[in-house]
Amino acid sequence: MLTLLGIPGALRAGSTNRLLLAEARQAFGPATQTEANLRLPLYDGDLEAADGIPKAVQTLADQIAAADAVVIACPEYNKAPPGVVKNALDWVSRTKGAPWKDKPVALVSAADGRGGGDRSQFALRLMLTPFHPHLLTGPEVLVADSSNAFDADGRLKDDRYRKALAELMQALRAAAG
Repeated sequence: MLTLLGIPGALRAGSTNRLLLAEARQAFGPATQTEANLRLPLYDGDLEAADGIPKAVQTLADQIAAADAVVIACPEYNKAPPGVVKNALDWVSRTKGAPWKDKPVALVSAADGRGGGDRSQFALRLMLTPFHPHLLTGPEVLVADSSNAFDADGRLKDDRYRKALAELMQALRAAAG
């Protein structure tokens, strides 16, 4: 059984990126599924020097290392990924073992703008590059006008989004297998 780690780039419980992550996890199919928690302290070299790697950060790094594949659902705040995502990447980069190396990773995003988080995904790809993951290039899943993209049950309304997401998750499963 494959292990899929879902990383929600939004902290809000009802965010459209959490809805999109749930859809991605379902499209991935049977797997042991884990969801990361990005409620981490802000990276601070003094904190690290005094106390070492926080337990929550080490848990995240261990989850990444143990996963066969990772899907990140990243919103776009002011034309970039939210600070919690960058903070998590900064902290995990300080852990031992290079947990991202060669890890199959898919990016999806939902945003209220017409680009669906395209700038955020582009920036996130750049942020992940130093860690040498196996970043899937497509199909891109960029859910625009996200406040209106999901039905009352939290399901994607648009067949094009569902199809692209299914293709991306099939590619992620193949890369993980």
